[in-house]
Amino acid sequence: MNKRIVFRHMDHSDVMESYANQQLERIEEFLSHSDKPLFIDLYLEPSKVHAHHRVELHVKCGEYDLHSSYEHEGTDFYDVLDHVIDVMYRNLCEAKRKHDDMKKTCGRHDEFKKQR
Repeated sequence: MNKRIVFRHMDHSDVMESYANQQLERIEEFLSHSDKPLFIDLYLEPSKVHAHHRVELHVKCGEYDLHSSYEHEGTDFYDVLDHVIDVMYRNLCEAKRKHDDMKKTCGRHDEFKKQR
């Protein structure tokens, strides 16, 4: 697994990095079944003037290539990070459900044609 946390326009923060790693454990646990290489890129970009922070998350795996970002004025930086992680987790669950549905119906079309 390749995980990268990038701090844009800010100094490296051990506290923020440990919090981000703690939050990313949900995504890592969800994708732990995959034997293909896993790439997680998290971009943290705070605003210095106003509370207008931006967080981006890219997850690339064998079956998934998803992107989630959030930017909102007036919210705490940790809340923005939590929102991005939650959205990515929901997107991964939805993509997995669609992938499983496709696998279930993949070979059955020929069976239904023979019955008619």
